Amino acid sequence: MSKDSLEKLQQQLIEFSNARHWEKFHSPKNLSMALSVEVAELVEHFQWLTEDESRQIKGNKLDEVKEEVADVLLYLLQICNQLEINPIDAAQKKLVKNALKYPAID
Repeated sequence: MSKDSLEKLQQQLIEFSNARHWEKFHSPKNLSMALSVEVAELVEHFQWLTEDESRQIKGNKLDEVKEEVADVLLYLLQICNQLEINPIDAAQKKLVKNALKYPAID
């Protein structure tokens, strides 16, 4: 996903929320709690599966997982919107930090 398409998605989220007058509910606190619920719903799809089974999700189950992934992404982007965080920049900085913390194994 390119930066432009991520920014476009963030703008669509703002417009979607504004059209429904949901801004008053979208504090970072509320969005973080909603995000944790969506992550739990994603995890639920993999609960009790073996490692191999979790890698071979298909059909309706995959469609359900995709919806949960979308919910997680959308809430995360809403948090970024509220706190004026550039998610690409934040992720790139975190990758650099992780590379220093966890050096590659030769």
